[in-house]
Amino acid sequence: MNTVVDRGKIKEIIGRYDGEKSAAVAVLQDLQEEFRYLPKEALAIVSDELKVPLSRIYEIATFYNAFSLKPRGKYLIEVCAGTACHVQGGFNLMDRLERELNISRGETTEDAVFTLEEVRCLGCCSLAPVARIGGNIHPYLTQDEIPKILKNYRKAGVKK
Repeated sequence: MNTVVDRGKIKEIIGRYDGEKSAAVAVLQDLQEEFRYLPKEALAIVSDELKVPLSRIYEIATFYNAFSLKPRGKYLIEVCAGTACHVQGGFNLMDRLERELNISRGETTEDAVFTLEEVRCLGCCSLAPVARIGGNIHPYLTQDEIPKILKNYRKAGVKK
């Protein structure tokens, strides 16, 4: 997936924060939202515009799990691997998702609709097992529900 980096769009995002160095994390969050990952070219522009060393921008981008240097799908699927979810069969959810999507954790589908990731805890222990898809929590999730849920997101994902 090649992303065309629009320098004007990046400058617009930086402008929201008046070019303040202290806003580097917020700028990267907005870029992540815009591109679904942090393109190298965008990081270089942020470094230039904020007058922050590129190495520092990369430190921030690689420290926080919310940031990705690899393209992600439209919908990020986060499967909880915390104790409560694991005990309730959450590990089976990951296996089923990998089979249904034909990808492994950490990968993105060829059509760039889904990215599959495992997370330590989503903080929804009483709803276990849980997955978050595109920011939406799916509680008490079973393997049998997965195909229908993916189909619904795929339908919605066709629209930009």
